[in-house]
Amino acid sequence: MTANKRLSPSLGWTSFLLVAVIGLAYVKWLPYAQRAQVAAERHSIGGSILMGQASQPPAPSWDAALGYALAYGGAIWKAMVLGLLLGSALQALLPARAIGRALGATGFGSVLAGGLLSLPGMMCTCCAAPVVAGLRARQASPGASIAFWLGNSVLNPATLVFMGFVLGWNWSALRLLLGVPMVFGAGYFVNRLVTAREAAAAQRQLESLAREEEREEHAGAAAFARWMRLLAQMALRLVPEYIVLVLLLGAARAWLFPQVGPQIGNELPWILAFAAAGTLFVIPTAGEVPIVQAMLALGVGAGPAAALLMTLPPVSLPSLAMLAGSFRPSALAWVVGAVFVAGVGGGLLAIALGF
Repeated sequence: MTANKRLSPSLGWTSFLLVAVIGLAYVKWLPYAQRAQVAAERHSIGGSILMGQASQPPAPSWDAALGYALAYGGAIWKAMVLGLLLGSALQALLPARAIGRALGATGFGSVLAGGLLSLPGMMCTCCAAPVVAGLRARQASPGASIAFWLGNSVLNPATLVFMGFVLGWNWSALRLLLGVPMVFGAGYFVNRLVTAREAAAAQRQLESLAREEEREEHAGAAAFARWMRLLAQMALRLVPEYIVLVLLLGAARAWLFPQVGPQIGNELPWILAFAAAGTLFVIPTAGEVPIVQAMLALGVGAGPAAALLMTLPPVSLPSLAMLAGSFRPSALAWVVGAVFVAGVGGGLLAIALGF
């Protein structure tokens, strides 16, 4: 890059892809390949982050909050750093019009593209949130961004493999059966909420971003310096509220899951309660697998366990807060409703199929 010219598009793409491939290989792909072998051999991928080795979540306290935050942070910090790097890099290094062409339309095509692009990421809902924020800042459509966000956790290929070895392949099939319509259906419906005025405004913003890129090329803007600036801004905006909410949820585990044992049967109120708790609570990638395994071992009914299987990964209170500025409230409300309904449906279907 010369002193009077911005990073070329080809170098921008190359730089972004190198960060994505190396980062995902280090944080996700290689560790998950090893974890899959463990799951196949031991039919377990570790203890439940919700309860540890205990039979119940700890009583609400700051010690419980800090303990959960430290355990959760230790599990996801590398992926969070990668999510922040990618979310800022796609704004600084990739041409706005390219993102607009791939993900900017409000039809089903952009939703399909967003969902498919999520598959290699395999991130938890909070670690994917910075990337989603970056996509929205570059005018990716709401539906494509939602499909990318939900697809990272719900359609995670590694989690599906872990689930098959640990819980049984019928649980993986249940996740796919309900997860595919959740991811692509929610994205498509959110795109249908986009008004003609909003679509026109998004197009104008996209053109403004493209003109800004052209001006920066002649003005000699430094793309990598802009990347670091955006990274710092994104981290300062998203991380503090994320930490606070993780602490609060860690403290509130006993209220969200007041009982864990054979007294939790397949009655509808339990399914509804666990679907609601799972929608709010936050876990690391694939954390739902040992949680469900532990609950089934303690005698919890298949219905509430399946509700958690569907609702724990896609969204959480922290990830919703992180993306509150990227979507209008009605879009996020629809996503929350879709996840909750999928959880209830999963619980009822697990009972009907005799899980």
